[in-house]
Amino acid sequence: MKLAITLAFKNLMGAGLRTWLNAGVLSFAFVVIIFYNGLIDGWNKQASVDTIQWEIGNGLVVNEAYDESNPFSILDGHGILSQPEQSNLTPVLIRQATIYPQGRMMSINLKGIDVNQSVVKLPTHLLKASTAKIPVIMGTRMAKTTNSNVGDEILLRWRDHNGTYDAANVTIAGMFETNVSNVDADQLWMPIKKLWKITQLQEHATLFIANEQYVQKDIPGWKFEGQEYLLRELTNLINAKKTGGAIMYILLMTLGLLAIFDTQVLSIFRRQKEIGTYIALGMTRWQVVRMFTAEGGMYSIFATVLGAVYGIPLLAYLSKTGIGFEIPGDQFGIVMAQRMYPVYGLGLILGTVLLVVLSSTLVSFLPARKIAKMNPVEALKGKVN
Repeated sequence: MKLAITLAFKNLMGAGLRTWLNAGVLSFAFVVIIFYNGLIDGWNKQASVDTIQWEIGNGLVVNEAYDESNPFSILDGHGILSQPEQSNLTPVLIRQATIYPQGRMMSINLKGIDVNQSVVKLPTHLLKASTAKIPVIMGTRMAKTTNSNVGDEILLRWRDHNGTYDAANVTIAGMFETNVSNVDADQLWMPIKKLWKITQLQEHATLFIANEQYVQKDIPGWKFEGQEYLLRELTNLINAKKTGGAIMYILLMTLGLLAIFDTQVLSIFRRQKEIGTYIALGMTRWQVVRMFTAEGGMYSIFATVLGAVYGIPLLAYLSKTGIGFEIPGDQFGIVMAQRMYPVYGLGLILGTVLLVVLSSTLVSFLPARKIAKMNPVEALKGKVN
C-alpha cells in the first residue's frame, strides 16, 4: 500500500495544473459545505439563545385552556396558582386590548409581568422605576409601527373579567430591542399588579416562566412546556434549511467528483502501457487498482489542504464579523438577527473532510476496476479496449 501511495503521489505531481484544477473545484465544494452548515448552526444557536433569554426561560407552565395559536383562548385561558406552587416561577397575564396611536386603531396583546423578575431579559426595571399612573414598555419594532417615543401617552382600551370595556391613557416608560418577535410585535408590557387591578383578575396568570431552579411537577389545570418543545418550530425550520442546502452542495460535490471521475477514466485510457508495465514487473492487477484509487483519494487530500489555505482565514473572518441581512426576520415570523455569526464545530469540519475523502475515493475506484480485467500483454501494446 505504501508503494501505491508513493507512486500515486508522484503521478499527481507530474500531472501539474490538471491536478490542482481538480483539487480546486473540490476544495470550493468543501469550503461551501462548511460555510453553509456553519451559518445554519450559528443561526440555530443564536435564535435558541435569544428565545430562551427573552421569552421562555427554562420552560413555561401554561394554563390548559390557553392555546398560543388560538387568540380566542386568551379570554378564558388563565387561572390562579397557590404561592407555594409559584416557587421559581414568574407570572404573566395576557389580555386582548386595543390602542389608538395617532388616531389609528390597533389590536394588541396586553401582557402583565412581575416587575421584579430576572428570568428573562425584558427591562421590567423601567416599569418599576416609572412614576406614571399606568406605565408600559414596548419593543423598538412595535414603537416604529406605532410611531411612538419614550414618554408618549397612548389611549388603551381593554375589557375586565366581566367583559366591560374600559379605557385610559398609558405612558411609554421605555423601549427594548430584541430579535424575538413574540415579545415585541403587537404587544405592550405593563406591571402585572397594575393589569390585575384594571382587569379585576387578582392573582390570575395565563402562564408562568420557569427559572433554572424550577423542578417540573404535575399541577392540575396547568401543563409544563420545556425548551425542546417550545423550540420545535425553530428546530424544524433549521432542519428544513439544512435539507434545502444539501441540494446545493450535492451539486457542487457532483461537479468536483465528476472532474475526478473523468480524469481517472482518461488517465487509465492514456496510461495503458504504464499499467501493463506495472503488471509485467510483478504488481498484481488489484495493486494497480489500489494505486489509481489512491490517486483519486489524494485529490481530496489536496482539496482539503487547498481549502484550508483560503478557507480558514475567510471563515474565521466571517465568524468574527458576522453576515448582515437587510430584512429582519420578524417580517417572516421567525427569530433571526440582522447579523448572524457562523459556528464551525469540530464535528462539522471532520464530517465534511470524511465525506469529501470517501466520495473522491469511491469515484476513483469505479473506473479503476477496469484495470483488474486487463490483459497485461495487450496493455503493454496499448491496445486494450
